[in-house]
Amino acid sequence: MDKSKLTRLKDLEAKLAKYKPIYLEKKRVFRGVSHENALAELRYTQFMVYKDLVEGLEKEIRAVKASEKSGGGGMKVGPGSR
Repeated sequence: MDKSKLTRLKDLEAKLAKYKPIYLEKKRVFRGVSHENALAELRYTQFMVYKDLVEGLEKEIRAVKASEKSGGGGMKVGPGSR
C-alpha cells in the first residue's frame, strides 16, 4: 500500500473512532419521532446524519482495503474498461 492510501486509511479510521461512539449513543437513546415535536425531529435528523456519516466511513474504509488487496487498481474508466 502506498503512503497516500495508508494515510487516507488512518484518517478514515480516526474519524470512525470519533463518530461511531456518538452515533451509538444517539442510537441508544433514540425513541422515535413524536408528531409535531420539533425537538424530536431535530434529534431524529442528528441521528440520521451520524448514521449516514458512520456508514459512509465504513464503506470507504472497505473500499480502500479492497483496493489494497486487488493491487490498487480501483475502478477503470475509459475506452479500455469494457
